[in-house]
Amino acid sequence: MDWKCCWSRNEITADECIGVAAGEESLLHAQRRRITEKCLDCPRFRDDMERAAAEGNPLAELAAHLRGEYLAQREQLQSIAGFLDTQTREITFLHELSLVLQTSMDLDEVLSVALTAITAGKGFGMNRAFLLMVDKDRRYLQGYLGVGPRNAEEAWHTWQEIDHSNLSLREMATHFHRNKLATERMKFREVLDNLVVFLNDEDHIFNRAMRSRKAMLVEDAFTNPDLDPELAVLLGVDRFLLMPLISGNRRIGLIIADNCITHKPITPHDMQSMEIFAFPVAFALVRASLYERLQEEVQKLTAANAKLREQQELIVRMEKMALMGKITSSIAHSIRNPLLVIGGFARSLLRNVGGDDPKRVSLESIVSEAKQLERVLEEVLNYSDSLYPVRDWWDVTQLVDYVCQELAEPLAQHRIRCDFIPEERIPHAFVDYKQTTYCVRTVLHTAMARSREGGTIRIALRHEGDWITLEIADNGPSMSDAERDALLMPFATTQQLGGSVGMPLCRVMLEKQGCALEIDKPPGGGALFLIHLPAIQEEV
Repeated sequence: MDWKCCWSRNEITADECIGVAAGEESLLHAQRRRITEKCLDCPRFRDDMERAAAEGNPLAELAAHLRGEYLAQREQLQSIAGFLDTQTREITFLHELSLVLQTSMDLDEVLSVALTAITAGKGFGMNRAFLLMVDKDRRYLQGYLGVGPRNAEEAWHTWQEIDHSNLSLREMATHFHRNKLATERMKFREVLDNLVVFLNDEDHIFNRAMRSRKAMLVEDAFTNPDLDPELAVLLGVDRFLLMPLISGNRRIGLIIADNCITHKPITPHDMQSMEIFAFPVAFALVRASLYERLQEEVQKLTAANAKLREQQELIVRMEKMALMGKITSSIAHSIRNPLLVIGGFARSLLRNVGGDDPKRVSLESIVSEAKQLERVLEEVLNYSDSLYPVRDWWDVTQLVDYVCQELAEPLAQHRIRCDFIPEERIPHAFVDYKQTTYCVRTVLHTAMARSREGGTIRIALRHEGDWITLEIADNGPSMSDAERDALLMPFATTQQLGGSVGMPLCRVMLEKQGCALEIDKPPGGGALFLIHLPAIQEEV
């Protein structure tokens, strides 16, 4: 039989086979390879088999069966090879992704890697993704970050940029984190602000997806009875994927992904891949959030420790000064009496000695040196007395008004108003002016630190019996008993330690004057500082 196809010949020329192309000349001398790679697909071979069958050749039917089986097996092998190639790329991608997530401790960097992986062609290739995070109080889901194009034109420019840059996943995520994170967040701000769902709303589809702990494909969003129509309008797509981020029993957040530009269907394989991807992302987000919170606590503790050290050093220094004052006062009083006797006796003798008496020069020298010692002694006693209260009658209204004027500038900087309302005919208080002024200033500093911007600190002055009470109320948060005790206790662990040497020293100063300092908790919130000053003279 005259065969049209070259399958029956061991060697052929290039003109004898229509399937051998340039660069495949080795097939001209390799019959077996030529048959499997070219002849089985050649129309001449099919014609030969059809003619053989028409002529009743028994091998024609067998050859057709073997050809069909071979082509089916080859197609299946090609499909398996393509699947393996896809799986290899996916495993390589997940491996690279896991390495990045394991080494990153920055929350925004983790988010950049995760959302880049979802939207990048080298990753899952979705057009757009939104991330919702559970708030710190675990009350609601809030839109946190969005990534992707807003329209086809922007998508085209983005894809062209990616094709030309040829960056790896890590490099793309790093570039996004440094250059695009803030702009992407602002670009989708309107959508993110409206993606808020309370966790106790069990019927909402976001919470249902969180409870299922699996990827959920939402279809026919605009007509789906189980979906809020406003959500579909907000996202602007009819089909999207919900991927919950769960770590153990801890709900971290939710990813919304869609193909708003290409409208490419989301396959079950896409959902399975996203589920595999979700666990390391959730774990990395938990770790980054905990690390971020740990850094905040470390900063707070560092600031608190620095403030505590400052308080400790100041209080120890004041204790040393007080001890030195006691010592100098004791020594000065011990010297004063003998010195007064010596000086007085010398002056008495000097009055009875004539001008030409040779003893007069010696007596004048004794009197002069005694006066010099008395002056030095007076300076020592004045310094020692300054460490203790020097009480006198003072106008408390003027004192408080002076402190308010002194703090007018820092109050204005914090946009805090100070309302001072004294009663009429407030009597004078028997106090140490300098120490009382210091205490009022410190309490105002503490109230200012607790108050919110734009708030008001209310100061009232009233007279009741033998006492004048100064009330200073802030508009800050309610103060617990532990916080109140810590504020008045030296070296207590508290974040709000007050200004300067703090409230504990004010308490000691006021107690030495016979005064009292109290902190109360009003029903409406904030803190109420009460300073009780004596309106009668009383020895401490």
